[in-house]
Amino acid sequence: MASTLDGGCAHVHTHSDRAPVDNHTCHCSVCKAVTGQPATHVAFFRYADVAVDNMDGLKRQPFNAKNPDGPLELCTCAECGAPIMLDDKMHRIRAIVPNLMGFDEGFPAATYHAFYDPATGEPKPRDGRPVYEGLRPDFAWPDPS
Repeated sequence: MASTLDGGCAHVHTHSDRAPVDNHTCHCSVCKAVTGQPATHVAFFRYADVAVDNMDGLKRQPFNAKNPDGPLELCTCAECGAPIMLDDKMHRIRAIVPNLMGFDEGFPAATYHAFYDPATGEPKPRDGRPVYEGLRPDFAWPDPS
């Protein structure tokens, strides 16, 4: 990746000079509930590939209210409440929702659709990108760092 990716808010900044290990448009019910969006652009980075300049400035809450002991935590700025990232308690990934977490329009585009469920009644995406019922079949969770 030739450029760096910077996000966050005025109080907590995130930075990566690495490409995401996964970059998809998510259609899952958890993302819909948390973001209020019908589909959400989500990028997974290896845990160590996203630097955070003010870890003490983060407030943490479960990402999935129906699974509060799950591995992902939504990190928001303790001062202004801005969403900063999803942090994995297992130290495998950090996830970024570019349009909500302070990243600009230059963020790499999603490469596929994940967690599409035809039972929701929503039309299947027809933008030419692959559509899966989960993460892409070749995705492997990174080792903890």
